[in-house]
Amino acid sequence: MKVAIGGPLKVTFRPWVEGAENIPAEGPAILASNHLSFSDSFFLPAVLDRKVTFIAKAEYFTTPGVKGRLTAAFFKGVGQLPVDRSGARGAGEAAIKSGIDVLERGELFGIYPEGTRSPDGRLYRGKPGGLARVALATGAPVIPVAMIDTEKIQPPGKVLPKVMRPGIRIGRPLDFSRYQGMDHDRFVLRALTDEVMYEIMKLSGQEYVDMYATAAKRQIAEAAKADKEAEKAAKAALAQAEKDQAKKEQEQ
Repeated sequence: MKVAIGGPLKVTFRPWVEGAENIPAEGPAILASNHLSFSDSFFLPAVLDRKVTFIAKAEYFTTPGVKGRLTAAFFKGVGQLPVDRSGARGAGEAAIKSGIDVLERGELFGIYPEGTRSPDGRLYRGKPGGLARVALATGAPVIPVAMIDTEKIQPPGKVLPKVMRPGIRIGRPLDFSRYQGMDHDRFVLRALTDEVMYEIMKLSGQEYVDMYATAAKRQIAEAAKADKEAEKAAKAALAQAEKDQAKKEQEQ
């Protein structure tokens, strides 16, 4: 897949990279990145010599039919792991277990602490569960990563990408051994996550928003719905006013 997909990606988009030397040549490490576009999971592995394993929802691997099989083969080929989001604690526990398994094999594990793509290009609050618990359970260093301009290449909802140069800025590894054995302390999980998000913010230059991206998406969706309903009501009121005016003119 590095040849079939990574090669053409690098030739076509010519992504620039800073800090590649911060990725260890061997051994486990967690790559914690901001998340601007669906293409983030392809550009980052494409520019690295080592394999990076991300997680993806299980539906990508279980869809029936020819298209489903091709999709499953594609995601497996680019290093995605299926995560079953059902069950009592859903994707969180599945992601943690997947991450620990990858790191125990001495590989690189990629994770997006925001939990979902940014709806507007800003950096949102990191979720304290997955990243922090995987880091503390394995002792693996956390390497902050900033994706630059990938949202301009493939904004949400767009199928065909725009050809332009994205950037990838990789920070120095963060050591959280001082928190070892404290993976059930919610204040420690919060502090670790916030430290990583601060480093990502410095690398990316994004505006930071102290709320979860999922909540921001809900607010945006609700605002869009309210605007649509208001527009619909305004059109209805205008149509009624025109109808009333026409009736008045007929009566005259």
